[in-house]
Amino acid sequence: MTKKLIIAIACLLPLSLFAQDLKFGYVNRAEVFQTMPETTAATKKLDELSKNYETELSKMQEEYQKKGSEFVATRDSLPEAIRTRRMTEIQDLEQRLQSFYQDSQKEIQKQQQELLAPVSDKLNKAVKAVGQEGGFVYIFDISSNAGLVYWSLDKCVDVTPLVRTKLNLK
Repeated sequence: MTKKLIIAIACLLPLSLFAQDLKFGYVNRAEVFQTMPETTAATKKLDELSKNYETELSKMQEEYQKKGSEFVATRDSLPEAIRTRRMTEIQDLEQRLQSFYQDSQKEIQKQQQELLAPVSDKLNKAVKAVGQEGGFVYIFDISSNAGLVYWSLDKCVDVTPLVRTKLNLK
């Protein structure tokens, strides 16, 4: 008898949870993220870094093209030893160019992570605080769709303004 009672309670307990008035919310995380001043500042720093790398890469490409053009123009009149040395120089320059490009892309990605991770953490904390203060069971990010196939926005609360307020954004 007690075994049946425990099984009945275990089966009915989840149903009683759905009988409660559960609160669901949604936030457009991407929209809020883009309007945060920290994102703007980080983007500006990343743009400056990218420009510096582009400038340096441009100089290297000009040098490569100049040496390549000079070599093509004079290669037939050069002795074999000089021709081989210049070809090696051009190949080395091409390798340095490719290596610099790859290193610059890695550095930009690293800086992006370092600059934007704290901004993302701050936003996550604000969403969590709004969720706790508002008694929400779930807050969905509608900017990423997060694998949700269907949801009814009229049965959810848009907490985007609350998150913006929590972050002191207009």
